[in-house]
Amino acid sequence: MDQIKIGKFIASCRKEQGFTQSALAEKLGISDRAVSKWETGRSMPDSSIMLELCEILGITVNELLSGEKIEMESFEKRADENLIALKKKEENNMIKNVIISILFSAALLIGIGVCLICNIAISGNLTWSLIPVGSMVFAWVIFFPSIIWGKRGILVSFLSFSVFIVPYLSLLGSLLKVREIFSVGAVIAVASIAFLWIIVAVFKRMERKLAALGTTFLFMIPFMIIVNVILSKMIGGPVLDVWDMVAVLLLLLLAFVSFLCDYAKKKGLMKS
Repeated sequence: MDQIKIGKFIASCRKEQGFTQSALAEKLGISDRAVSKWETGRSMPDSSIMLELCEILGITVNELLSGEKIEMESFEKRADENLIALKKKEENNMIKNVIISILFSAALLIGIGVCLICNIAISGNLTWSLIPVGSMVFAWVIFFPSIIWGKRGILVSFLSFSVFIVPYLSLLGSLLKVREIFSVGAVIAVASIAFLWIIVAVFKRMERKLAALGTTFLFMIPFMIIVNVILSKMIGGPVLDVWDMVAVLLLLLLAFVSFLCDYAKKKGLMKS
């Protein structure tokens, strides 16, 4: 498949239907930057939205993958060619991901080995090396799914982070013999994970991404206050200081700009 040819075909069909990049992106629930990447040949539409994209542009998936309108007599042949090309691309991506994941795992394994060997050589037993070793294992658990499965693994990585961050902080606090790392860090981690899942839900449910971004900025204000209250109760200090107030004003400004841009795009005042 020729991504440059496909990109030009998408742009041509989009213009025939009278859509701007922003309008097409809004219909698909994605960013206009993603549409721009398609049309310049830097990426391909995700399979999850390919059918919807073709329906909006008035073409078939076969024509999209061919990068041109197809006559009926050659339709079946081109379909077979596109299926083979897609299969080959998927296999190549899988091979690339496997190689990267092996290199990533090997690098961490070497790092673990070096830490353990140096620690034993210097101290005669395992002491400080357990801290970087634990951190590297934690990093592997978090990042490996997204490396091996690409976009499909991002959610798994996020789930892994949500599940293992508290045990990791407990281990770190125990190794460093600093109780506050777990007692304070775990509470903040749980609050942060809850906030991040809320933001994921916001972007999933809201089709207009600029509006979702503005909502995120607004949600960050109560989250920041909650974190400050927790820290104030646990380690003392004021709930809000001057810099917190500056941060609140900045978040309000960013939210206002996001909603303003969303309104402008909705009214067609911003063109791509």
